[in-house]
Amino acid sequence: MSGTPPEPTPQTVQSIIVRYILAVRPPFLTASLVPGLIGLATANFSGIRINALTAALTLIGPVLAQAGANVLNDYFDDKNGTDEINTERLFPFTGGSRMIQNGLLSTRQMLIFGTLLLATATLMGLALIPIVGPKILWFIVAGLFISWAYSAPPLKLNSRGLGEICIALAFGLFIPLGADFVQRGELSMLPLIAGLPFAMLVTNILYINQFPDRKADAAVGKNHLVVRLGADKARWLYLIMALIGYVSLVLAVLFESLPIWGLLGLISAPLSLFAAHQLLNFASTPERLVPAIKMTILATISHAVLISTGLVIG
Repeated sequence: MSGTPPEPTPQTVQSIIVRYILAVRPPFLTASLVPGLIGLATANFSGIRINALTAALTLIGPVLAQAGANVLNDYFDDKNGTDEINTERLFPFTGGSRMIQNGLLSTRQMLIFGTLLLATATLMGLALIPIVGPKILWFIVAGLFISWAYSAPPLKLNSRGLGEICIALAFGLFIPLGADFVQRGELSMLPLIAGLPFAMLVTNILYINQFPDRKADAAVGKNHLVVRLGADKARWLYLIMALIGYVSLVLAVLFESLPIWGLLGLISAPLSLFAAHQLLNFASTPERLVPAIKMTILATISHAVLISTGLVIG
């Protein structure tokens, strides 16, 4: 399909190590890395000296958790059949990694691999207990719960229309709050305020990716928001979430919760608006959504880097 790379096959990817790497969908792991930067930046803004070791653990742990969630999502989407029948997917953005469907890894290998990734992320979190205390367990439990329950039965939160809430909480709020907490030693509202705009933008990555997959998902009972609302109504929610994100950033600066330099995060707004315009026009034409999906990802990552930079400068 125009604008997307070819899917991996046993012939093109013969290395088992490379197959496992591709299974985690590495280009998308930045979505869990950059919110950690926001949390570290809010701690730094408060005058707290950043500990390099604990900072590294709070950055790497969520990345491993997301990698595990990605692999398990592929496993459960193969079990329910949506990835197998998805003919409108836009690889590598939607329709999973294709590791199972194209015969690169078995379902058992994916289940074991995803579980091991989550276990490793858990161990990294547990390693912080002697340094920051047992309260970090709340973040570990919350991360594991969302990573598993997002796709796995019996909860299957995304299939119940709760996927967007899961992403907003996990990526936009819990990760910045946790990264800040590890440095600060106590809970603070600042990382939540700084993370809210990012929460809206990162949720839009999941949201727009569901448009090409909606027919296959609906056929197997994976009734996320795009399926429930229908493409014509659902397309407007993307714009609403983006506007909530950017308006919340402006309000945070106006009420002096964030420094004026935090407005650097607005530089990504044209990217989000371009993506929203594309989605409004092509919500029912999946093959034309590749530019919008790319701009959504770029807007999200650049926003997090920009607001983190603004906090450090501020």
